[in-house]
Amino acid sequence: MNHLLVKIGALSVLGLMPEIASADELNGGNTAWILTSTALVLFMTLPGLSLFYAGLVRSKNVLTVLMQCFSIACLVSVLWLLGAYSFIFTDGGALNGFIGGAEKILALGMGTADLSGDIPETVFFMFQMTFAIITPALIVGGFAERMKFSSMFWFSGLWLVLVYVPVCHWVWGGGWLAEMGVMDFAGGIVIHVNAGVAALVAAIVIGKRNGFPKIPMPPHNMTMVVAGAGMLWVGWFGFNAGSALTADGAAGMAMLVTHISAAAASLTWMFLEWKIHGKPSVLGIVTGMVAGLGTITPASGFVGPVGGLLIGISAGLICYYATQYIKTKLQIDDSLDVFSVHGVGGITGSLLTAVFAATEMGGLGLPEGVTVMSQVTVQFIAIFATIIWSAFFTFVILKILDSTLGIRVSAEQEQEGLDVVLHDERGYDQL
Repeated sequence: MNHLLVKIGALSVLGLMPEIASADELNGGNTAWILTSTALVLFMTLPGLSLFYAGLVRSKNVLTVLMQCFSIACLVSVLWLLGAYSFIFTDGGALNGFIGGAEKILALGMGTADLSGDIPETVFFMFQMTFAIITPALIVGGFAERMKFSSMFWFSGLWLVLVYVPVCHWVWGGGWLAEMGVMDFAGGIVIHVNAGVAALVAAIVIGKRNGFPKIPMPPHNMTMVVAGAGMLWVGWFGFNAGSALTADGAAGMAMLVTHISAAAASLTWMFLEWKIHGKPSVLGIVTGMVAGLGTITPASGFVGPVGGLLIGISAGLICYYATQYIKTKLQIDDSLDVFSVHGVGGITGSLLTAVFAATEMGGLGLPEGVTVMSQVTVQFIAIFATIIWSAFFTFVILKILDSTLGIRVSAEQEQEGLDVVLHDERGYDQL
């Protein structure tokens, strides 16, 4: 299997798209689409996720969240060039089941004429970089409003290297999970389960915000939240449809099921909240949308429209109740519900991928000789391995940082607000 095109090769093995790993001619249409998708996925983080998260926190912490997302984008970009890309998407030799090799460090040997399939390797490099950027940025929501900037910065870099890189190689870089036949089209396991678990562990290790859960901590700017959510929805088309790496019917179907899932999950969450609390909320409908998008992500290249609809409905139901359980029953202060929405959504979608990919369920079909139950087993193994790996190293990284830099601001600093304490700036002049 070509070490730069594991996602393409895996899909080819599944018989779900044409074999293009051996392509030796540039395809201008595919290149244009992946260039566009790359911009869309970066748009998801800057400004989509940034505004979504910033609106959800209190006004005294709005700049801190924006700073965290922006700095993570910069940090990950540099780390990607320094070796993260290489250790995911090149052949690691005897260790390839676990980690890739070093031949593409600093993008060595990557020129304008070098191809990854039928698109420039530089484009593939950039497209995958945007996925790496958004993953640690998602974790920010788990510890929002109480973590030191220095510790957050170190955590994000170490987490990318120790957690994201290996897991991504396992699934998309020809590692042991790829060899098992795991189905993760655009990152349900690599991104959403991975980041969701890390956010949950971070929330537990760092502890609750002062006053949680007795003191209400509503979003300070719902207009900002909705604007960011809309950007996420649009950007997600690059995320999922772009993962086809082609401008064809596969990308079109991925875009269609992504949109249907988001809409179905939004409505499901809205009606649930309406029934339980008497009124539908704006926060509820946009949170449902994000849940639908995260849940369809692993399945987006394998299922049909009916699968997208049912996965979206499942996302709205399951993620809604997960949010209530984590916050009210367990009283874990996952500030922006990262685990409940992304972690639970990623787990749900990854398992349902095996079900709705079957042709009898309207999907594009499982590999020859593979049953739904055998594929569910593979999906479960991949989810379990990712949970264990992410939880363990997230815990270790946080504990090391806590013993050296300290990971949490003081109670007085938290009360004053992180914008002034950490950055000597305010988001709003009138405050």
